[in-house]
Amino acid sequence: MKVFVPRDSAACSVGADEVAERIAAIAPDVDIVRTGSRGMLWLEPLVEVDTPAGRVGYGPVLAEQVDGLLAAGLLDGAPHELNLGPVTELPWMRAQQRVTFARVGVVDPRSATDYERHGGLVGLRRALAMAPEDVVAEVTASGLRGRGGAGFPTGIKWKTVLGASSPLKFVCCNADEGDSGTFADRMLLEGDPFTLIEGMTITAHAVGATEGYIYVRSEYPDAVAALRAAIDAAYLQGWLGDRVLGSDLRFDLYVRVGAGAYICGEETSMLESLEGKRGTVRPKPPIPALEGLFGQPTVVNNVLTLGSVPAILAGGAQAFADLGVGRSRGTQVFQLGGNVARGGVVETAFGITLGELVQTFGGGTASGRPVRAVQVGGPLGAYLPPAQFDLPMDYEAFAASGAMVGHGGIVVFDDTVDMSKMARFAMEFCAEESCGRCTPCRVGAVRGVETIDRIRAGEDRKANLVLLGDLCDLMTDGSLCAMGGLTPMPVRSAVKHFAEDFGVDDLRADLEGAT
Repeated sequence: MKVFVPRDSAACSVGADEVAERIAAIAPDVDIVRTGSRGMLWLEPLVEVDTPAGRVGYGPVLAEQVDGLLAAGLLDGAPHELNLGPVTELPWMRAQQRVTFARVGVVDPRSATDYERHGGLVGLRRALAMAPEDVVAEVTASGLRGRGGAGFPTGIKWKTVLGASSPLKFVCCNADEGDSGTFADRMLLEGDPFTLIEGMTITAHAVGATEGYIYVRSEYPDAVAALRAAIDAAYLQGWLGDRVLGSDLRFDLYVRVGAGAYICGEETSMLESLEGKRGTVRPKPPIPALEGLFGQPTVVNNVLTLGSVPAILAGGAQAFADLGVGRSRGTQVFQLGGNVARGGVVETAFGITLGELVQTFGGGTASGRPVRAVQVGGPLGAYLPPAQFDLPMDYEAFAASGAMVGHGGIVVFDDTVDMSKMARFAMEFCAEESCGRCTPCRVGAVRGVETIDRIRAGEDRKANLVLLGDLCDLMTDGSLCAMGGLTPMPVRSAVKHFAEDFGVDDLRADLEGAT
């Protein structure tokens, strides 16, 4: 008899460890498998049990409820007020298209055997039987774009590194997931780290790299532990090191822990940190694909990008490209947070609307009050009102609306939010996290906070709004990286959609009058 209890950080924070310990104490003969989370965070700790009807879930389960659940027949999937039925048939799960997250919540993340039993290594074995340029062509044909926020075509980046002439090349995974409202990287690292390992090994074969580094934020100790355990297991299985799976590929993989700098989510700052330096932005060119880690050609992708690669090689480029819309192919892992009734992870094809994610999956606000604003894409993403809930989750559609999909984080606010405070927070956040390399970001963010403070205080609002607009233009056009370049996005969107919070009724008319 198997019982599945998540080891995911979110589940453990609400008592999953205590639940597992209690089950083990009462039913010592039960095989307790610690998995990742299914992503339905409002149901954690979620306990699943193997039954003839599939894995039946119970949740949320508290440690003090375990005795009663076992007595009521939990091990047989018996009826109970906490019985949710077969987990894969729950509306939240059934409506998704899980590709990258297919095994998260299903497998033991520290068992190489379990990973292979559930379809792992199919992509790597196929890739190793192909020429490197054919692997790059397959990824290019899939339409995969960087899931870290920029949306740059992955195949083009890989082709550049493959074509670079150098005896030493690197693959770097940026797992410095620091955006507010994002946690998909952490959940994949904790719930299915072998998928990332397989994706990075395929990448190494495709571009000719021999070393890889996973740069993980220091706030993710459980993810670091899961990764290191999985890497050790991969070496024992011959999936890493010399002659990977009997091929000519040699690939060594290492975990490096960051020091808590948000700016290291930017690829060149991360490379500086990996080299033992202070995390500051490098001017481009040269691009990392040509001169990256230690000056050598380097692939830099984030967790979800590299985590998508095994499925592309296993199922073929066309199967992946058949999902999504326009130039946004495949799936994205959306994360629902903030004032939302049902927070968690939703993986589905691009093209789903923002409203479907917030209302259908998220269930509206946790407070029960009306949704007033949703921020998409992290602290540098735009604030969107419910009037734009019909916007499809698509890179081009969002860009045309002055917003960005980013890493897929969605933070919900109800009608009590003060959007002038949120605009101020964006500038304050930039001032705090700027690496200080360029003046528009380093000084502009500080001046932005001061200008918004004057607007909020009612001091010559119209003139200061004009000044704020000019400052945003300067930061967008003059900053070295997205830290300063994107900070104006949440500020502009807050002013545009919620002008009344800045003390003006008709923003356009007021600004025209001021100029």
